[in-house]
Amino acid sequence: MAEDGRGEGAPGRRVPSGTRPRPARRLSAASAVVALIAGGVAACGTEARGICGVIVDSTSYADPGTSRNDVTSKLPAFAQTCDWIAFAAVTGSSESSTCRQDPVAIAATRAENPNENPVVEDRVRAHRITQVLPRATQLFDCPAEGEGSDVLGALRYLVKQLSAQRQPDKAHQIIVFSDLINNRGDLNINQLDLSENGRKQKIKELRDTRLMPDMTGYTVAVHGFLRKKTSSPDRFPLLESFWREAFESAGATTVDLL
Repeated sequence: MAEDGRGEGAPGRRVPSGTRPRPARRLSAASAVVALIAGGVAACGTEARGICGVIVDSTSYADPGTSRNDVTSKLPAFAQTCDWIAFAAVTGSSESSTCRQDPVAIAATRAENPNENPVVEDRVRAHRITQVLPRATQLFDCPAEGEGSDVLGALRYLVKQLSAQRQPDKAHQIIVFSDLINNRGDLNINQLDLSENGRKQKIKELRDTRLMPDMTGYTVAVHGFLRKKTSSPDRFPLLESFWREAFESAGATTVDLL
């Protein structure tokens, strides 16, 4: 490279007779291209996705076909954004329920893909994702385990699993298939004082007693909100405010009640 004084014919450097100088510039450029391509492939193969949770309501919410259609149509796309997924069912006693599904580790482990090959990663993910929907839909058929709907218990059980997998550099997201009509224990939606002060007081009570789990940094999407509730439609906007405020008070970054 004549311009920096270290290539062929540069002052102070002798080229042995009969020895052809190496095309240093061309070799370096080629090496850089190879390294760049390899680095890009590796990054693609190890793209970090989220730590995720799925809640499925097995109480009266599960009766209409619309609820089951929500799971089959929306959960597969959600699973694509996850590296790991846990499950929880809403029953009459969700936190102590015997109706469970094991989590699914979607991303390939280092042992499964030591070279971070994107083809291997995609193959492992494609296989593991097929396990997500069947496990979720089985939760629709959980036993009642008492009267009513314990949504908070399902949230606590799910967040406990996610907290054990917490990774600050990854998104943490929950998808909920439920009407959120909690009518067990210390939260009965049907009798709740929905005035501004009443909502604040109840949310503080739930947080102080840890009935509402810590959801700092989580995104929450609820499908089927109030679907089975037909009475007192004038309370619907206030119930929406209550749940949105409750999730945000627990630390959720975004809340969608759909």
